[in-house]
Amino acid sequence: MRRQRNTKIVATLGPSSSDYEMIRKLHECGADVFRLNMSHGRHDEIRERHRIIREVERELESTIAILADLQGPKLRVGVFANEAEELEEGAAFRLDLEDRPGDATRVTLPHPEIFAVLDKGANLLVNDGKIRLRVTSCGPDFADCEVIAGGTISNRKGVNVPDVVLPLAALSEKDRADLEFVCQLGVDWLALSFVQRPEDVQEARKLAGGRAAILSKIEKPAAVKAFDDILAVSDGIMVARGDLGVELPVQNVPPIQKQLVRKCRSAAKPVIVATQMLESMIESPMPTRAEVSDVAAAIYEGTDAVMLSAESAAGQYPAEAVRTMDAVAREVETDPTYRDVIEASRRVVRSTVADGIVAAAREIAETTEIAAICTFTHGGTTALLTSRERPKVPILALTPLRGTARKLTLSWGVNCYMTAELSRFKQAVVNAARTARSHGFATEADQILVMAGVPFNVPGSTNILRVAPCEERLIFASDPE
Repeated sequence: MRRQRNTKIVATLGPSSSDYEMIRKLHECGADVFRLNMSHGRHDEIRERHRIIREVERELESTIAILADLQGPKLRVGVFANEAEELEEGAAFRLDLEDRPGDATRVTLPHPEIFAVLDKGANLLVNDGKIRLRVTSCGPDFADCEVIAGGTISNRKGVNVPDVVLPLAALSEKDRADLEFVCQLGVDWLALSFVQRPEDVQEARKLAGGRAAILSKIEKPAAVKAFDDILAVSDGIMVARGDLGVELPVQNVPPIQKQLVRKCRSAAKPVIVATQMLESMIESPMPTRAEVSDVAAAIYEGTDAVMLSAESAAGQYPAEAVRTMDAVAREVETDPTYRDVIEASRRVVRSTVADGIVAAAREIAETTEIAAICTFTHGGTTALLTSRERPKVPILALTPLRGTARKLTLSWGVNCYMTAELSRFKQAVVNAARTARSHGFATEADQILVMAGVPFNVPGSTNILRVAPCEERLIFASDPE
């Protein structure tokens, strides 16, 4: 299914989007990737959603990526005798390990690992940052705090600790079980929550064993500080602005978002901008102007994908939310300013033969009449490098590997199609021309660019760039074997 845009849309599935009709509708409206949130839903529910996605993929002869988002370690306070209490600004409040209901002066925080690293002056954020506590004294089993920002605190509210790197495994026992479950199902991407260090990513990669690509969610200050190292060991990135905006001053988030998007593009790794993009559409069929501007800003920055969370998972208007994102992306990408921004933010990377070939392909496509850039790929590297260039013409990724095609669906501008294993370059050109014609990217009168590696079927061997006609008679008359 050809999209009239390059930016991809990730839609989260949930109670509002769990049956065949709605999942198919979301894909037809513009969803390229479906997110399965492992924080919600039983394994049998996740399995059924996965089955439906693959059924839609087969019926529409499309390529759909599935991203499983692991919950990560959840830090929560205990329960209160009265279920909730009001904390006043300036009051004293204690967090401890005592196994008894809380009151207006204290509550259990059943995480000794937090107390082990706290220092005087550290901040603790409760209930998405609505309540802010500052540590005045602490020990191995308690933290006495001053209430800096008060409010209602109730049973099992989440706790954020922004000032320290917590000695927590990135994968809980639940995460490990979920990871194995979704890898056996056959998801394409694994999203890791609350990543703090590159070792967190490496642990997940070892457990995945090559069965899924690894996407790191950047939602903690520690991850921002260690971003370059985390990016180096990740296959992709999600800028998860929800917790990031809780643990950092909110004004810090937009420049961080811009910096991370550019670094990901330079590294030729896909990046998703996520959280609260069209939040009002959970209950309204129309977004706010500010939300539309937020989505547009991420697209202008050159993000590979924008994501819907509760809007499509639990909202009243999931299809309308996808249509809105699709419409915003198409409008932005036709704005001449968009190309100006994309060109200005391109970083020259020329360290390998493949880097040079994809850069040359973009330059040729922009100075001559080229209908599409066609890349033959096994592991996906050539298509990712081509996507990094953000060319003006469509990118067609042709691969014999279904897993590679699905994984590449997340990347900016990449249209993925299956092809047979090849042994000769002329076959590659013919297949590229047929694919470009049959899917409406070119006519027989057009020319295309074809990139491949000889010998064929060897990952990372891209070494040929050919300007080729789309008319097969001319291909057989002029192309080398």
